[in-house]
Amino acid sequence: MAVKYNQWKALLAMAKASLKAILRSPSAVIFSLGFPLVFILVFGFIGDSAVSVKIGVDKATDTSSYVFQALRKEKTLKLIMDKSAAEMQDDLKKGHLTAIINITKDGAAPACDVKVSTSTASVDKIQLFNSILKGVIYQADDNFYPRKSVAKIEPMIVLPGRRYKTIDFILPGLLSFSLLSAAVFSTAFLFFNLRQTLVLKRFFATPIRRIHIVLGEALARLVFQVAGAVIILAIGYFAFGFTLVHGWSTFFEMLLLTAFGVVVFMGFGFVVSGIATSESTIPPIANVITLPQFLLAGTFVPVDAFPSWLQPVCRIMPLTYLNDAFRKIAFEGLHLWNIGLELGVITLWGIVVYAVAVKVFRWE
Repeated sequence: MAVKYNQWKALLAMAKASLKAILRSPSAVIFSLGFPLVFILVFGFIGDSAVSVKIGVDKATDTSSYVFQALRKEKTLKLIMDKSAAEMQDDLKKGHLTAIINITKDGAAPACDVKVSTSTASVDKIQLFNSILKGVIYQADDNFYPRKSVAKIEPMIVLPGRRYKTIDFILPGLLSFSLLSAAVFSTAFLFFNLRQTLVLKRFFATPIRRIHIVLGEALARLVFQVAGAVIILAIGYFAFGFTLVHGWSTFFEMLLLTAFGVVVFMGFGFVVSGIATSESTIPPIANVITLPQFLLAGTFVPVDAFPSWLQPVCRIMPLTYLNDAFRKIAFEGLHLWNIGLELGVITLWGIVVYAVAVKVFRWE
């Protein structure tokens, strides 16, 4: 009696062999783990100097006042005027805003009252804003009000909140980009080389199905990238105080999101391996996919820091939504079921990419 071939056992055997090959590849280890770890160490040690100062503007603010006009000219500040009071209060507590200002007239113009609300999430950046605000007022006093101040600053209101550190922004971006680059480059090179060396043909001579070949290789990369994410998160948390709001539950949700991102981004690798005509053409094609996302998807710089005409382009990229999802889960304390928009856009990209991959992927 013939023994039935166990497809899943074959899949696991392929995954194990592929994982060993990945671990023996210096380039895979360097680009998947070494590259993001170097950046995390650099940004972890330089502190919070890269964080911009965003100030919410209360709806009742007198925008015609001298103080407001002077603050608007300050390049260090970014005044947020298009959000509701509730949204600004929420952003203030999360550290997305350094402060909320309310400027009202006090007697003869341009004299005014300035009320500032901040939170403990912005204890480091509020000092910079205070210096700018006082500098604006002192300059106006020297020019216009030698005997009376142009503005009176009310006692500051401080709300509770979490400190938003540079590592809280940088680490999710680097984790996302490492997933994208590793999934695209390793998948593209792997299947192109398997096809060129006729290894895939040898696989076809065995009873294992094609889908199990793909799943075996995918599982190996999934295990490797999730293990890498564990190392990155551990170093960020223990060495630099990376925020994991809900502790272990946030950690495991980050790993689930990591696995989801790897699966989607592998689709780009399948597309590249299918359209590449030689091994030398893989890097340029892969860089067309990864480099724009590395620069524009909010990895190092927030998307809203780019010019307004460029932001719609940034908002199309799947890496932008994976970055946002990681940051919302890690720092804001949201759960996977709270980030439907981000997961939906990434899923849509996955459907489109795999549809293209099916059309262009070649086995021989």
